[in-house]
Amino acid sequence: MRTYRDLRPTFPDRATWTLPAVLRHRAATHADAVFLDVPFQGTQLTYAETLDAAERVGGALLADGCTQGDRVLIMGANSVEYLLAWLGASVAGLVEVPINTAYRGTFLEHQVRTVAPRAAVVDPEFVDHFLPLDAARAIKTFYVTGAADAAIAALRAAGWEAHPYAALTGADRPGSLPDVAASDLAAILFTSGTTGLSKGVMMPHAHFHFFADECVSLCRLTDADAHMAVGPLFHGNAQFLACYPAMIVGARFVLQQRFSASRWVDQLRESGVTVTNFIGVMMDWVYKQPRRPDDADNPLRCLYAVPLATSIAADFKARFGIEAFVENFGLTEIAMPILTPYGEERPPGAAGLLVDEYFDVRLVDPETDEEVPVGEVGELVVRAHLPFTMTTGYYGMPERTVEAQRNLWFHTGDGLRRDAEGWYYFVDRLKDALRRRGENISSFEVEQPVLAHPGVLDCAVVGVPADAEAGEDELLLVVVPEAGVPLTAADIWEWCEPRLPAFAVPRYVRIADALPMTPSGKVRKLELRETGVDAATADRESP
Repeated sequence: MRTYRDLRPTFPDRATWTLPAVLRHRAATHADAVFLDVPFQGTQLTYAETLDAAERVGGALLADGCTQGDRVLIMGANSVEYLLAWLGASVAGLVEVPINTAYRGTFLEHQVRTVAPRAAVVDPEFVDHFLPLDAARAIKTFYVTGAADAAIAALRAAGWEAHPYAALTGADRPGSLPDVAASDLAAILFTSGTTGLSKGVMMPHAHFHFFADECVSLCRLTDADAHMAVGPLFHGNAQFLACYPAMIVGARFVLQQRFSASRWVDQLRESGVTVTNFIGVMMDWVYKQPRRPDDADNPLRCLYAVPLATSIAADFKARFGIEAFVENFGLTEIAMPILTPYGEERPPGAAGLLVDEYFDVRLVDPETDEEVPVGEVGELVVRAHLPFTMTTGYYGMPERTVEAQRNLWFHTGDGLRRDAEGWYYFVDRLKDALRRRGENISSFEVEQPVLAHPGVLDCAVVGVPADAEAGEDELLLVVVPEAGVPLTAADIWEWCEPRLPAFAVPRYVRIADALPMTPSGKVRKLELRETGVDAATADRESP
């Protein structure tokens, strides 16, 4: 059985698997090389400049009363200020807590109450979100970016200590900063909370580092590369799958303000980008842009796409002149136990091979935890070989931690299967797995052909109760058309019939203006299930 054997840690000494150690090492070896490149702000910082700024920020946070291990909340749009707040907190031995910028009310209250941050770095437009929250009284000091005067005045009037962001970056260099161990907590990243209260994933420095170093291996990243992130910094993808991997090898990290399908190829050219990544339907959105004769005139070498849209992959690769697609299976909690070998052809739909030198995995029956036979779908459960390279639990939620780690394996909640050769295939979130008329159906496998329709911008499939078959589902497909396209349910059924097995053609179709999304860009399928079949939903079996 094949396994992934290409992973070689960049830094063999695991005691150095901390962000402060890596940043200081690269500031010594690549002092004058550009590290942070933020084109929409017209800002570039070398490794030496980044370290200097980060240490000033970290020293100022400590001088203002933070102590090692305190949580620092960051809520802001993509910017160099965000980057330095994160890096500064890390070099000071503080724990970064990135917050989705769409959160307010009970969503924000829960996360603030859970982590009780000592300090917060926020953009001025989000200050009003904190003013009514009782839990926010745990925050002693706010630092406000940008045009901050009005926001600072509001915070001070409400009883908080508040300063402009320049109080951090303009501080004197600290005389010393605390030692940071690989086992120390680096960050708490909240899950999207699609089925309940979001959970704060505790990520030790070794975990954060190992995740990023896996990306180095996956993309064959070197200091000759420029790695671009187009997603929000409050999401782990931009942090430990783009910025931190670039830091590990001394590459340039390019941060865009946001994802733009129409601007994507121009951004590759303008910033000399050699590696980037897509999540969700980004790849499909770029593919649907009007073709240009110079699409392949760009420096992109490697595209990391999860999931890879296999139906368009070959044409996408040729159109944009890409050397290799790479993919993985991973979660914030567990890093990436499954990776694809660089440049190697793989079976359609395969997420990769087991990184068996660093992980044990099993596919088990989610009810009994007994292993399922090869070829059958089971819940992926994981254990790490090295200490502190997976989550140490959910912050402030011991019951959820114990539930996830029952029988001494971390339970992902994801259904996968493995073939005899060793390739793993993601099937579905177990809660999203569907069963209709005796057949198991992956929502992913229904959604992908629908997304290939030229008039479809986005879509999602969920199960709704069947009216004739107890214990099974009918499929509800919610479709968002491209702007100006007059799609009907009949159009969708006509498209699906030659492309899907009969049992997988959705009975119900609803045309919608948008899908309900979590702040990290995932479809909130729970909301679609709760809405179910409403008056706007077409029924294929209606008379």
